[in-house]
Amino acid sequence: MTLSSSHEKPVYVRLREVIADAILVGRYKDGDPLPSVRALAAEEGANPLTVAKAYQGFQDEGLIIVKRGVGMFVAPGAQARLRNSERNAFISTEWPAIRDRMARLGIDPAELLQRA
Repeated sequence: MTLSSSHEKPVYVRLREVIADAILVGRYKDGDPLPSVRALAAEEGANPLTVAKAYQGFQDEGLIIVKRGVGMFVAPGAQARLRNSERNAFISTEWPAIRDRMARLGIDPAELLQRA
């Protein structure tokens, strides 16, 4: 799950994607503890301040909660809220470009469903 340095996105954004994906696939479920800033920084080869920035964004959105002296935890309902947010972003941002490319290439969506 380490970060690749060849991406154009800032490291904290890529870290957010790594954390969000782990929550979405159930690696971290609602109420589960998250790795400490230092542990995640070591695992991902990132600066601890960058990890803290990524975690802060999730905390600001209410997706993680901090228990002083204990650690950070996935907030109740975070997985469902994150899935809904990611789904809406895909439909409004990514899907139109995919749909347009499919049209340019003459790909019928039914053909894709048959191959799945």
